[in-house]
Amino acid sequence: MTNANLSFLVCCANGAGSSLMAQLALEKVLKKNNIKAAKVHHCPLSEGKSSATQYDVILCVQNFVNMFADAQKKGKTVIGLKNVMSAPEIETKLKENGII
Repeated sequence: MTNANLSFLVCCANGAGSSLMAQLALEKVLKKNNIKAAKVHHCPLSEGKSSATQYDVILCVQNFVNMFADAQKKGKTVIGLKNVMSAPEIETKLKENGII
């Protein structure tokens, strides 16, 4: 997967505090690795499920990964995290998935 102009979606249960913090952690990791994202968006799971196929990479809590099965079938990368606010974990998962 080429990392040029990828779009990222960060989802949490309610789409308020933790997904915003996760978005900020993701943006920090992307900047550190010189990746310019086409778009980075955070939202609640309800919105994320319906809009996931519009993004290249979806990040969420591990327990919610199965909610994005349709996006995975369409070739989207879905990354489950133990701690969505952990920049080191986000960076490790992006590396494991060939994004950085």
